[in-house]
Amino acid sequence: MSMMHAWRLVALAVMLSGQSGCAVFVGESAVPPRDSPTLTPAGETLSDLLALPRPKGPITVAVYGFRDQTGQYRPAPASSFSTAVTQGAVSMLVKAALDSGWFLPVERENLQDLLTERKIARASNEQRKLDDLPPLYASSVLLTGGIVAYETNVKTGGAGARYFGIGASELYRMDQVTVGLRAVDIRTGQVLASVSTSKTIYSYQLDSGVFRFVRFKRLLELEAGFSRNEPAQLCVRDAIESALIHLIAQGIDKGLWQLQKPEDLASPVIRAYLGEQKLLTAAE
Repeated sequence: MSMMHAWRLVALAVMLSGQSGCAVFVGESAVPPRDSPTLTPAGETLSDLLALPRPKGPITVAVYGFRDQTGQYRPAPASSFSTAVTQGAVSMLVKAALDSGWFLPVERENLQDLLTERKIARASNEQRKLDDLPPLYASSVLLTGGIVAYETNVKTGGAGARYFGIGASELYRMDQVTVGLRAVDIRTGQVLASVSTSKTIYSYQLDSGVFRFVRFKRLLELEAGFSRNEPAQLCVRDAIESALIHLIAQGIDKGLWQLQKPEDLASPVIRAYLGEQKLLTAAE
């Protein structure tokens, strides 16, 4: 929502102010239309994830958890038990690992449920004299980490103007979420690569209104407003996807894993993310 739109609202209010005895009613037209369920919209990081060059072979990884380590709760009037960030980050990490084409995730978060079902299936196979179940896949790398920080009101500001009772104002706020991700060798426990990424969460509010006398003892007051808060869970997902791409690029640079085609090292995505890491290292 731009300031131009705000002034359009004010202009509408001015036109209404020229009508004597006018009344404004807020009806169903002011209520946003209801949308049908859709797939979660993709962000810029997902396109980068899908554009990664292919690996020499997928890496079997286990994800036991990706916890919220911030301890942050939503401010009032939200429930005191409502957390500021999503508690389903492990699902986002597993999906990102699958989408990348570099990793083959194995189920570990609900391992006990999986083992229970395998016991039931094994008992059923014995009764029907069928072959036993194949063994579970063992992972070679453990992906772990968590949401390590959530900072509110990192930056706030706004602007406004009023002239003869007609005006508009705009406010914005920036929060920030940070995730940490590392790859661990399950044979030795060595941390192979570790990255930390941050994503800004934008919120803004736009208000406009008219407050003036149109005739003697006739006061006109009109208000209109709009606010938008960027979904925090989508920002967490973008930060996780970005961290995974950085982890892959870092592993390629260190020789931890290999590309299917060595010339793909010059691909735009790998160059961009490796360049960002080198710029950060040089700045430090």
